Amino acid sequence: MKDKLFSLVGFSPLRDSFRIEILSGLTTFATMSYILALLPALFAPLEAKGYPIASTFTAITLASIVGTLLMAFVAHRPFGQAPGLTLNIFFIETVCLAMGYPWQFALTAVLIEGILFVLLCLSNLRHVIFDMLPASLKHAIAVGIGFFVAMIGFKNSGLLGSGTLFNHMETLTSNGSVLFVFGLILTGIFVVMRIRAGLLLTIIIITLAGIPMGVTTLPDHILSIPKSPAPLLFKFSWESLLLPDLWVCVLVMLFFDVFDSLGTIVGIMSNSGAMRKNGRIPHMRNIMLCDAMATITGACLGCSTVTTYVESATGVAEGGRTGLAALTTALCFVASLFLAPLFLTVPAAATAPVMVMAGFYLFGSVRYINLHKPEEVMPAFLTILLMPVTGSISDGIIAGLFTYITLSFITSWVRRRNSSTEQQ
Repeated sequence: MKDKLFSLVGFSPLRDSFRIEILSGLTTFATMSYILALLPALFAPLEAKGYPIASTFTAITLASIVGTLLMAFVAHRPFGQAPGLTLNIFFIETVCLAMGYPWQFALTAVLIEGILFVLLCLSNLRHVIFDMLPASLKHAIAVGIGFFVAMIGFKNSGLLGSGTLFNHMETLTSNGSVLFVFGLILTGIFVVMRIRAGLLLTIIIITLAGIPMGVTTLPDHILSIPKSPAPLLFKFSWESLLLPDLWVCVLVMLFFDVFDSLGTIVGIMSNSGAMRKNGRIPHMRNIMLCDAMATITGACLGCSTVTTYVESATGVAEGGRTGLAALTTALCFVASLFLAPLFLTVPAAATAPVMVMAGFYLFGSVRYINLHKPEEVMPAFLTILLMPVTGSISDGIIAGLFTYITLSFITSWVRRRNSSTEQQ
């Protein structure tokens, strides 16, 4: 029975380590768990528009469970899924607040976007989009995501202010910043000494050290009863299908969802060694399909677009390679439905060093970029630079791809012209 379950998530006792996969899943959840507190807070402005805010935590957690289970049993990959932050902001700030549409309108757009994403994954267009990215750009995406994840870590630590600017040096004297620096050193020591579970150990040690320092706040209670998600289930606005604005929102969501997911998957898989020499990623169709199906499920549960989280890089850095890690992450989300106060005690100072270290692991993909070809180096450089600067994976990919196509066209044109001139 146990062997059959393992095979369902792509785990092989002869090839994979049970302990490493479990630790990987725990690490991914520990670095993702902040969303359980952050996402409901983001939806708070919609309460005045009738959004049932009390059910948000349950809906978000259920969407994360379903999405991550899909990754475990369909794609067999160690990725965690949850409603995406960028698309949450678009859902709330742009569609509902700026454009003034009800939240049911936005959920309808998410549902249609998810359906289109599924069709895209099942068609040859998926291959076209993936093959548009040259190998050098795929490795640059990994490096760019590394810097992006590391920057999130620094921001969560409090050492980064608005944009990418460091705060004043006095922030280094705060207890949270001191713990972050200590955690960064501790994580580095674990990595150098090749200690397995070093990332998870760092989170535990820093969380415990934060108790006497006032950084870790102990909960008043451990158990909690989740609110019913019923007020959010299947709340779609079918009459909105005739509105042009709906389809504009759908296309924007689809664009960001496809390229954010593609960038995250390519980046993490490239660093894990799963990417082949020709730039192909095994089971890419199933991975993207899981992302798309999770978006449809999330819309039915009342959530914005569900996507693969870059924090999964921490679990991959811990050694996770199969769906067993994703299954572990999903089970942690299940437990969080009832143990939310306990899981939310982990401070940002504990998870931030782990995210910086995950960025360090992803940085290793820079060695695969051919630095002797300027037409490949410049697009790679812009991809790497713009991901952390703009705070958007898709912006970095588009800038790099546009630059690569432009330079390749110009270079090819110049070479053909020179060749014809020499023949004359």
